[in-house]
Amino acid sequence: MIVKQPVTTFLDELASSQATPGGGSAAAVMGAMGAALVSMVCNLTIGKKAYAEVEADMQAVLLDAEALRGRLAGMVAEDVQAFDQLMAAYGLPKETDEDKAARSLAIQAGLKAATEAPLACARACAEVIELTLRVAEKGNRNVISDAGVGALAAQAALRSAALNVYINVPMIKDTAFAESRKAQMEALLATATAQAEKAYQVTVSRL
Repeated sequence: MIVKQPVTTFLDELASSQATPGGGSAAAVMGAMGAALVSMVCNLTIGKKAYAEVEADMQAVLLDAEALRGRLAGMVAEDVQAFDQLMAAYGLPKETDEDKAARSLAIQAGLKAATEAPLACARACAEVIELTLRVAEKGNRNVISDAGVGALAAQAALRSAALNVYINVPMIKDTAFAESRKAQMEALLATATAQAEKAYQVTVSRL
């Protein structure tokens, strides 16, 4: 699996002339990094006498952050699979009318899958951003800058995932599907971007 490779190997593959892994996989990794930083702040807050009042909340955030980290790590491979499915559809024969019809259907299915994958990533990143705000407000001040970095990583991941949604929806013939996914993405961006900025500002105020 990609996520079990050394970071340098992933970066080499990202930099190569291969189409995958690409921006979608990078978005999932950035989101997972944001979740990991939330976990770090929680782990360095839990058990500290000065933060006993927020320990229960930090334990709950830690559970959510670890679940999101696992989900986002899995999305690295899911993004590759979705893209590979789409490329396979484009490679189908188009000699006869039947071939062309089957190829068109496969391409449309591939485009939908390649839209759903980054949208799912964006939803998870929005959840990570919510958690960064909670740790920014209550976490150990000695590592509070990591809460801000987590918010920025998750925000970058969210916006990166959005680009991968937006590049596909114009080619989807099912307009109801396309408009629905674009609207969902825009709603996530509107809410989560504001939360990420708030998390960053809260972090700065506690430095």
